[in-house]
Amino acid sequence: MASIFTRTRDYTVEVTEELKKVTWPDWPQLKNSTLVIIAFVLLVSLIILLMDTVVRAVINVIMSLFS
Repeated sequence: MASIFTRTRDYTVEVTEELKKVTWPDWPQLKNSTLVIIAFVLLVSLIILLMDTVVRAVINVIMSLFS
């Protein structure tokens, strides 16, 4: 059974080798992806806001019926 130091060294070497194979995005790709993600997050936020407003209005109508 290998010691923890040997396993840690082997793991570190393997991770380093795998990271050398990664294709990193260039600056234009990174900017474009970031803008797409920001737009998507804003869109989902607006949808959740709309759903929350509708549900709150429905609950208020139901509560007003019983008060």
